[in-house]
Amino acid sequence: MPAAAPAANRDEPVPVALAVGRMSASPLYLDTPIVYSTSDVEMGTYQYHRWAESPTEMMQTMVARALRNTGRFRSVGRLSNNATGDYIVRGHLYALEEVDYPTLGARFSLELDLFDPKTRRVVWSQTYTREEPVHSKKVSAIVETLHGEVAAGIGQLTASLVSYLSNLPSR
Repeated sequence: MPAAAPAANRDEPVPVALAVGRMSASPLYLDTPIVYSTSDVEMGTYQYHRWAESPTEMMQTMVARALRNTGRFRSVGRLSNNATGDYIVRGHLYALEEVDYPTLGARFSLELDLFDPKTRRVVWSQTYTREEPVHSKKVSAIVETLHGEVAAGIGQLTASLVSYLSNLPSR
């Protein structure tokens, strides 16, 4: 019986280039107002409280930065007309909102997938969803809680993606 191949060293660079594409989302998350939901079927936006950029743009930037900061890949960039990669990281933002029922909270949900343009298949996919209680109705408290959820979620998703790519045979 042949010896098993040695496991990939988790600290070695992964010889792939990643391109992070724009995130898809409900139209509510394509603009800058902060979203809240008051029931299972009713959502709204704050008139005067806004994100610095659209949540989908923020997620694309944060995912690209988190992957780049691992230092594990040949390159990580944003997908554009002239930039491509060995794999394309895509995502869908399901929730980034204040939740007012049944108790006050903050909800974040993001799905990432890894698309292989050579095979035209999704080869990895994972969703992170979290809802945390918020102890103050102040928008700043909601935003602070969401910030923590986003950081934890993107950290968990990118760690899982790095692990997946670290264990692939060389391309």
